[in-house]
Amino acid sequence: MEKMDLAKHFKSYYTAKGKPELLHIEKARYLSIQGKGDPSGEDFAQKIQAIYPVAYTLKFAFKAQGKDFAVAKLEGLWWYDEERYAGISIADSPTAIPRSEWEYRLLIRIPDYVEEKDVQTSVETCFASKGQATIREVSYFEMEEGKVVQMLHTGPFDKEPETLAKLNDFISTNNLGRNGLHHEIYLSDFRKTSPDKLKTILREPVK
Repeated sequence: MEKMDLAKHFKSYYTAKGKPELLHIEKARYLSIQGKGDPSGEDFAQKIQAIYPVAYTLKFAFKAQGKDFAVAKLEGLWWYDEERYAGISIADSPTAIPRSEWEYRLLIRIPDYVEEKDVQTSVETCFASKGQATIREVSYFEMEEGKVVQMLHTGPFDKEPETLAKLNDFISTNNLGRNGLHHEIYLSDFRKTSPDKLKTILREPVK
């Protein structure tokens, strides 16, 4: 049985250069769970501990049907109350917005043949096995970002403003406007990787 590797199948989605670039992102399907607050806090950790078991439950269900796939990289959409914190640039937002005020949607991409009902079944199967209430917050999600500007950030998360400033300059220079939520794709497992070696795709939808 051939295992589908989404990172290879959707290569342009999971790769970025060390300088800003403009590209188009296709419609995609995901597992999703939402939250708010400090990403170093317990609630964020619980969200991760909920979405991964569902991803593996889904994977093994399809493997039994002869459609195995590798569980994809963790991703996150990030936003905040832009009326309350008006006038803050992309580059300044990581330091200017209190961590307690950040809202997020964690994502794991899934193959296009996975339907919403399959996700719902896996959520209930996983919950019955583990009994963790947060698991029931995991859901099916679709997103089509379209035109985006992105760049690879290498290093710790607290250095992201330097990369975001380059994205911001590119967006301004090319007279582009924001058109969606800040998107991060964690190519490295930040629970196991040294901060200086972390690789993260930073992506901004534009118009």
